[in-house]
Amino acid sequence: MSSLVQLENVSFNYGKNATILRDIDFSIQKNSFVSILGPSGCGKSTLLNLIAGFHSTYEGRIEFEGKQVRKPSKDQGFVFQDLALFPWLSVYKNVEFGLKMQKIHKQTRDLKVKKMIEMVGLSDYHSFPISSLSGGMKQRVALARTLVTEPDLLLLDEPFSALDAQTRDVLQDELLSLHTNLNTTTLLVTHSIDEAIYLSDKVVLLDKNGTVKDIVSIELERPRDRTSTDYNFYQRKLYDFLKDERLSPRKGED
Repeated sequence: MSSLVQLENVSFNYGKNATILRDIDFSIQKNSFVSILGPSGCGKSTLLNLIAGFHSTYEGRIEFEGKQVRKPSKDQGFVFQDLALFPWLSVYKNVEFGLKMQKIHKQTRDLKVKKMIEMVGLSDYHSFPISSLSGGMKQRVALARTLVTEPDLLLLDEPFSALDAQTRDVLQDELLSLHTNLNTTTLLVTHSIDEAIYLSDKVVLLDKNGTVKDIVSIELERPRDRTSTDYNFYQRKLYDFLKDERLSPRKGED
């Protein structure tokens, strides 16, 4: 597989004395599912924002589809942690929004929106306002609104963190199904060891200094059995990494 995203020696600073990310090197292959895992404050979301083009100044090089990233691209879709939906609009109008901004013809928009709403299991809720939906349903709308524009890269910033465990498990399976059926390359930021293992082909481990400590390939067939010995092996490996990060000092500390 060829690389869709390539990062080389990427560093990022907030001001002169606040280095968030240091010397980041990794690539994301087309159609793969990659997660970024690390302790709070290590720069996971910042790294996602850099790849999305939300920050134009950084050291090193980030390439998306062979071109250096300096601004957002319509070929990247971003699902924010707070979802950023329009609560006064219906499910249909929310999902339609991106296509409308792209000036897609109304008839084509209608076909795409209805198909995507069906794919996320909300066919009976076209006209419902967002404010009337559950958390899990809102998350489905956010995914549909992003995926309906057919992005080459889907970026997710802890999309399931506020959901209960049962809803989160269901949506993880739905996300995998969408990822497979739409051939979308997916990059997920998560705090959850289980989520990273269950969803990912590879997990990028960021340490508290904002450097890549390791990249772990998850060599498990799908669907994955959370009770298996092999699954537990990866849980222990990632748990030990996070435990070590909690106990070790940040760079520059005594």
